Amino acid sequence: MTGRARIAAAHRLVVKVGSSSLTSKAGGLDPVRLRALTDAIAGQRLAGRQLVLVSSGAITAGMAPLGLARRPRDLATQQAAASVGQLLLVEQYAAAFARHQLTVGQVLLTADDLHRRAHYRNAQRTLERLLALGVVPIINENDAVATDEIRFGDNDRLAALVAHLAVADALVLLSDVEGLYDGDPRRAGSLVIADVRDPGDLVDVDVRSPAAEGVGTGGMGSKLEAAGIAVQAGVPVLLASAARAAEALAGGPVGTFFAASGRRPTMRLFWLRHASSPRGRLCLDYGAVTAVVARRTSLLAAGITSVSGEFVAEDPVDIVDPAGRVVARGLAGYDADELAGMLGRRSADLPEEYRRAVVHRDDMVLL
Repeated sequence: MTGRARIAAAHRLVVKVGSSSLTSKAGGLDPVRLRALTDAIAGQRLAGRQLVLVSSGAITAGMAPLGLARRPRDLATQQAAASVGQLLLVEQYAAAFARHQLTVGQVLLTADDLHRRAHYRNAQRTLERLLALGVVPIINENDAVATDEIRFGDNDRLAALVAHLAVADALVLLSDVEGLYDGDPRRAGSLVIADVRDPGDLVDVDVRSPAAEGVGTGGMGSKLEAAGIAVQAGVPVLLASAARAAEALAGGPVGTFFAASGRRPTMRLFWLRHASSPRGRLCLDYGAVTAVVARRTSLLAAGITSVSGEFVAEDPVDIVDPAGRVVARGLAGYDADELAGMLGRRSADLPEEYRRAVVHRDDMVLL
């Protein structure tokens, strides 16, 4: 099956659209662009496919009602604009999808919702139920309450995480450019790269792209990062222009296709690698680093030289070598306080209740 045929055959799709693709030249949301996008998605939904829409645009939508001429830079004003704009954005989406007798559901997430495994599972269950009920979920970062410390950074990365969360068959990133170019797209002679089969294909690629003035936050670099997260987790990606959304969703000859390069990991290990927030660090000696990285063994107390951070059993922790480089991440088998008296000791020298692995190899991903 060819690359774009995989997009056409995908039963469950995550579609991401950025602010600049929903904005008019005069500023604010463009109802014509928004309806064109929803028409394309609705057509696929009515054909029997399941679609999850990750949409930016809340801050943009809130700018005009608040009399803001350009995107605010301070966090408090961004939060205020998002609070006003999210209502307007979803209202327009609801009305546009209602023209096709389709219902939408709003899901607002912060990075903290995905950093915590319980919240991650809850978000997954919510999406599954919405899709089972025939709803089109519309996901956005909860900018009204998100702080700098718990932000995704941009909705491209959020879309890649949602693609795995929703167990999607493919991810479509819709932008204001036609795809990934082999040079600066503002210069004559730059061409769209049709297919990316291997990350090595991108060594000399210029990832600069024009952005709508004062609107979007995610450039081509963030889209490539998102594509990398998805394809390594077994999810193919198509990057295309929002103006050609219908063609992109149908697997047409548009944009840049990124082939999946890895197997789909378990939800637990994907969360650990891409969505968890480490609560502490375990520093190892070189022998333990070799055992964990080269032989893929579980981590035992004997190889740990120091512990930092405040964490409890089942919290994610970074595993670092003597130089401080992070080599793996895993779920702690003990509280930080318990580990203090175990460091450097062989399992046989520990009480029986402390002889299990500090981090089991099944709860560990190499970084």
